[in-house]
Amino acid sequence: MKVNLGIWDKLTPVVIFLLFIAIIMLVGMWYLPRIQQNQRMRKEILRLETLIRKEEETLRQLRSSADALLYDTKTVERLARERLGYARPGEIIIRFEEPRSNGVSRR
Repeated sequence: MKVNLGIWDKLTPVVIFLLFIAIIMLVGMWYLPRIQQNQRMRKEILRLETLIRKEEETLRQLRSSADALLYDTKTVERLARERLGYARPGEIIIRFEEPRSNGVSRR
């Protein structure tokens, strides 16, 4: 036996559907700040990982330079010649200097 409730027979499924949608929206609003925070943190992690890779490459280059200075006598000799102007006995050093400008600019 089915009792006719009038408009309530038609409104009950609509109200249940709207309550379901409202609950889903509340859950979404509850977790939205956490989702956004998660996205920000992932971007920060990617930025920091990129920075770490760059710094590791710089470290490898510096270690390579330090090892060359510690263990390679030719590197030390080359740097002494270039930076300090040293030469072996009997060698002649010739230095080329950039021409000095007299204040007149050329185009």
